[in-house]
Amino acid sequence: MGGTEHLTVRREGATLVLTLNRPEARNALSLPLLVGLYDGWVEADEDDTVRSIVLTGAGGTFCAGMDLKALAGQGMTGEHHRERLKADPDLHWKAMLRHHRPRKPVIAAVEGYCVAGGTEILQGTDIRVAGESATFGLFEVRRGLFPIGGSTVRLQRQIPRTHALEMLLTGRPYTAREAAAIGLIGHVVPDGAALVKALEIAEQINACAPLAVEAVKASVYETADMTETDGLAAELVRGWPVFDTADAKEGARAFAEKRPPVYKRA
Repeated sequence: MGGTEHLTVRREGATLVLTLNRPEARNALSLPLLVGLYDGWVEADEDDTVRSIVLTGAGGTFCAGMDLKALAGQGMTGEHHRERLKADPDLHWKAMLRHHRPRKPVIAAVEGYCVAGGTEILQGTDIRVAGESATFGLFEVRRGLFPIGGSTVRLQRQIPRTHALEMLLTGRPYTAREAAAIGLIGHVVPDGAALVKALEIAEQINACAPLAVEAVKASVYETADMTETDGLAAELVRGWPVFDTADAKEGARAFAEKRPPVYKRA
């Protein structure tokens, strides 16, 4: 199991829990954090016993974005990971889910600050839970920067354009309730309960047939920008093979026998 000094990895049953672990800097993005995050996505993709992923942050904060001190030339921690970035110059974009989409469902458990790069990573997750005191926002324009993690493209596809533009152009903070109202997150829970709720959702996913879950997720993203006609055609291509799996047969037998199914990813 992987991990770095700024990213911890642990298992909760069939769920891989990735924790941004740099609380003294509000989990600002560092080189070891990005390396660990990318390795976590790869580990989940390659391990068939992993059926879901939960992404969260240590110390009551999700992620406060890029390390602005490092950007200002005051040094980047974790220089011993520099060779990884040289070997794969796209690694940081894959880590932030800009250029990589895990096969398994990704559930974000947000407490505290989820701003700038944190909100950009959030847009790459599938299901989102937040504590009621969480704060969201894309602050880049206030710093003379550009939200280049994908927000000018993705945000308007995930929430109404008027809300996307307001968030992008004002750089103001949003409460969890506001974020839920515009559709950026799906659940608001009491502070400190986001991870518990995220793991509950993960367990519901884990109880389902993994091949079906992965195919459904893939179909949703594949068809997002298609016409309805093209999307329905693509859905059949993705969906029909699922009916021929052993998992599908197991699901039918378990239903008939009134017992929980035992899926073997086959």
